[in-house]
Amino acid sequence: MRDAQQQPWLLKTLPLSHDDDREAGQALLSEEWFLRRVAGRAFPEVHVASARQHLYYVMREYAGQTLAQVFEREGPLSLAQWQSVAERLLRAVGMLHRRQILHRDIKPENLLLGDDGELRVLDFGLAYCPGLSQDRDHALPGTPSFIAPEAFNGDRPTAQQDLYSVGVTLYYLLTGHYPYGEIEAFQRPRFAQPVSASRYRPDLPDWLPLSLERAVAAQPAHRYETAEEWLLVLEQADRQELSVRPRPLLEREPLKVWRALGLISMLINLVLLYSLFHS
Repeated sequence: MRDAQQQPWLLKTLPLSHDDDREAGQALLSEEWFLRRVAGRAFPEVHVASARQHLYYVMREYAGQTLAQVFEREGPLSLAQWQSVAERLLRAVGMLHRRQILHRDIKPENLLLGDDGELRVLDFGLAYCPGLSQDRDHALPGTPSFIAPEAFNGDRPTAQQDLYSVGVTLYYLLTGHYPYGEIEAFQRPRFAQPVSASRYRPDLPDWLPLSLERAVAAQPAHRYETAEEWLLVLEQADRQELSVRPRPLLEREPLKVWRALGLISMLINLVLLYSLFHS
């Protein structure tokens, strides 16, 4: 539907099969509350509705493509594209966490790159607010390949789990792979050492695979504490890349340089000896 300014809006409500489902109704109300609480350019706008006789809410519809669709069409992101997406995503997630909201389903399918150039975080159906939200027993919300290792063990939701999902998302957008391999539903995965992103993208600067490995570390204590901490790492690395001049070949590959010089010296000596005995 469209408003008086011809802006498109979506009406979100319960399917008829869940009309009397109290839990589903509460989840819909919570989703609207979360979106109102994080109002900003990085999230869908919710329409301020008057008194309602039915359970629904109205949300802005945005033209654009999810990052999953962008990846399917174009393949892995370029380093410049990735850097832009990573910084905007971390700012959005940081805003969520400062408002005590955990998204719990960050993945390329839930990130919309709008035609207006904005990156928006979608789908708050699994969002969680400590002290307010409550999960069913043995529930494991989220998409398996993006769920943090400790969540499989029943740990309570934390910001580090969201940051892990961000890490897997950014790793996938850069490489087309998952750091621990793809995880299927109902699988009990084992987490050892993540595969370095440099295996799939040798063109990456040294700092980037290390940054991703920290983000998807199996132990929460080894990950970034906050989105802002990770964002600072990205911004500092970006400035260093621009300011550092290329190192001389001798500094980067000393063994190869000395081997080449030794070979050249030997060839020169052979030519001199040949000239000496055939003159």
